[in-house]
Amino acid sequence: MERRVVITGLGALTPIGNNTEEFWNGIKEGKCGVDEIKSFDITNFKVKLAAELKGYNPEDYFDKREAKRLDKFSQYAMIAAREAWKDSGLDKETENMERVGIIIGSGIGGIQTIETEHEKCMSKGPDRVSPMYIPMGISNMATGNVAIDIGAKGESIAMVTACATGTHSIGESFRMIKHGYQDIVLAGGTEAGITPLGIAGFANIKALTKSEDKTRASIPFDKERNGFVMGEGAGVIVLEELEHAKKRGAKIYAEMVGYGATSDAYHITSPAPGGEGGARAMKIAIEEAKVNPEEITYINAHGTSTHLNDSYETQAVKTALGEEAAKKVMVSSTKGHTGHLLGAAGGVEAIVCAKAIEEGFVPATINYKVPDEECDLDVVPNQGRNVEVKYAMSNSLGFGGHNSSILLKKYEA
Repeated sequence: MERRVVITGLGALTPIGNNTEEFWNGIKEGKCGVDEIKSFDITNFKVKLAAELKGYNPEDYFDKREAKRLDKFSQYAMIAAREAWKDSGLDKETENMERVGIIIGSGIGGIQTIETEHEKCMSKGPDRVSPMYIPMGISNMATGNVAIDIGAKGESIAMVTACATGTHSIGESFRMIKHGYQDIVLAGGTEAGITPLGIAGFANIKALTKSEDKTRASIPFDKERNGFVMGEGAGVIVLEELEHAKKRGAKIYAEMVGYGATSDAYHITSPAPGGEGGARAMKIAIEEAKVNPEEITYINAHGTSTHLNDSYETQAVKTALGEEAAKKVMVSSTKGHTGHLLGAAGGVEAIVCAKAIEEGFVPATINYKVPDEECDLDVVPNQGRNVEVKYAMSNSLGFGGHNSSILLKKYEA
């Protein structure tokens, strides 16, 4: 028998807030987390802006020795997972921890550790490379460290699908619970890719904007968009089987009702023409949820602020929902607030959808000035809206042609 799945905990660490409450307030206020890069010298870099965490000190969360043994992407995942676990009200003393799984992915993993240790190897010799290099750098360690930290002994898997990682992680977790393999899964994504190599690599593939105006850098759906802004952080949610959640009187933010995943099989960086792969992912999620496209109130778009992504995603929404429903649905991108968190984007944006449903608020696409006829959906320009949200969808599309969509519903007993 297929089981119902609900969201009972949220944890966020973002460029506009270091916990879920701060983050969501930042979304509602239209706060922009984009600023000049502070974490390294950008003198010789073409790209000057990113959306870094503000006021982040690892020693607020870990003792000095532990912090040194964790790459930032693992730190971020653990912080968001701890918040989500606490928010859910779950207790490992009374819970069967063998039925608690973790799927928290990262697009890049421990790139800061890789850069640091490579530099040591080249300048000081191989014997100076840290014995912690591998356990800090490999990208499954966000999941591994969270499982150890929380004591989760169920399925522990790291998803890697570039910018679709967080959404795939949540979707696969949903399936695990729906089909009875787990009762609870902590799911989402984490990323700490704002490093010299990370910025240089994305800049040289011409994915990043070279704009130096913080308010005109991450501008999804705007005609003047010319690349995304790198963000960092983590978003983790607690997914739980409905009866299990009801039994313990858990607070339910939303119900998860659909998940679609497809491959473009087209190109390593460009989406397929017309966003056909993304459209199929949305359609699959809608079909699983047994919902009419007209019932979807809000779509949190992948909306990266690159020319092809935003125009093709617009076409994908029209294909998946049909022209009439596509005209009515509100479609915003919160990457204007946060930049693009790569593998963490889907985790953070699922939280946006859950909060939109809980509070009846659709976030704006901020810093929007110049309409683009190729992106002619209702992009909720600059001002969020107080409106009941019955169904909310989140899309994520990754390099390699990975597409994923999740569909959340206002919970009804």
